[in-house]
Amino acid sequence: MKGTKKILSLAVAASIFAISLAGCGSSQTASKTSSSEAPSSTASESSTAPSSTDSAKPYIAVVSKGFQHQFWQTVKKGAEDAAAKYNVEMTFDGPPSESDINVQVDMINSAIAKKPAALALAVLDTSSVTQQLNDCKSKKIPVIGFDSGIPNAPEGTLLATASTNNENAGVLAADSMFEDPTFQAALKAATTDKPVTIGLQSQDATSASILGRTDGYISEMVKKCETLFAGQVAVTGHEKFKKAATSGKAAVNIFVTIPPSSNATDSQNASQSLLNTKGLIAVYATNEASVNGILAATTDGKDLDRTNGKYKNITVVGFDAGKAQKAAVRNGWFLGSVTQDPYAIGFLSVELAAKAIKGEAVKDVDTGCKFYTVKNMDQSDIAMLLYD
Repeated sequence: MKGTKKILSLAVAASIFAISLAGCGSSQTASKTSSSEAPSSTASESSTAPSSTDSAKPYIAVVSKGFQHQFWQTVKKGAEDAAAKYNVEMTFDGPPSESDINVQVDMINSAIAKKPAALALAVLDTSSVTQQLNDCKSKKIPVIGFDSGIPNAPEGTLLATASTNNENAGVLAADSMFEDPTFQAALKAATTDKPVTIGLQSQDATSASILGRTDGYISEMVKKCETLFAGQVAVTGHEKFKKAATSGKAAVNIFVTIPPSSNATDSQNASQSLLNTKGLIAVYATNEASVNGILAATTDGKDLDRTNGKYKNITVVGFDAGKAQKAAVRNGWFLGSVTQDPYAIGFLSVELAAKAIKGEAVKDVDTGCKFYTVKNMDQSDIAMLLYD
């Protein structure tokens, strides 16, 4: 009987061990589904993600501002490649839309409950996750921001951010426009008696990213134009950016317009008014919403046709991507547009997290941006950054 009991005990132990192995396999499979297979993401889908104590590899939880949009899918691809390079487990979650603040909060709570080795976060509303950020600090979970990051994060809760340097992006837009021969010809025809206007449309004058793109462009364009018209360049249209021509009279006026709200009608109306500004030779739109206003005011861009368009003499530079904006670039109605690098945003955020886990010092990193035109938009390194 003792021998029989011993055999039965061994059999039971073996069964428990097999069940344990099967459970671990299920956890890993669910984690991969959450990060690469799910058409949309919810907090419950990542509930089986491995914790840093359950896996041989460190576990990094990545929570973005969205999930389904192609921009976020490209961020996700970059994050996955970094996870493979640095040999870490990674899950990527995001709410269905960027207005689903409560859904994102639930995802963050779920991620923290799994005791990650690090958390990478692009927050929708910092005030909604202040407690969670402080909890991470007390639990010594390093937090990395990405994309728009975590504005006004509680002191000591954010180690570093991987994001676009928006001032540099604005400089790139100005440099690309200034180098265009058509723009140059129109600019050089300016005089103080017959000044030209360079229009700029921004969604708002408050968000850090939009301000950066606006300030960077204005600063660079003023500097460039001053090489041709010393003391004769002014910035008007909005009190926040106002700058008088030092000579007292302007040959070049950079005119800034900001709609009363970000809705499509206000954006279109602001664009229509800008396009009818006397002496207008160019327009820079600082984000996709502003670009859409320009397109709506120009019959989806057709009025910008360089041969027969109503506004054929106006050079336009946009920002971001989207189906309509890409079409405008491809058709030559836009000179080109600046795109962020969502792949680099994802890759570098996980890279920073992996380094922080090892105790390495980390700091903010610029994820870069590119200027795309009809000539380069189909190149592999550019095409992957141009979402619909």
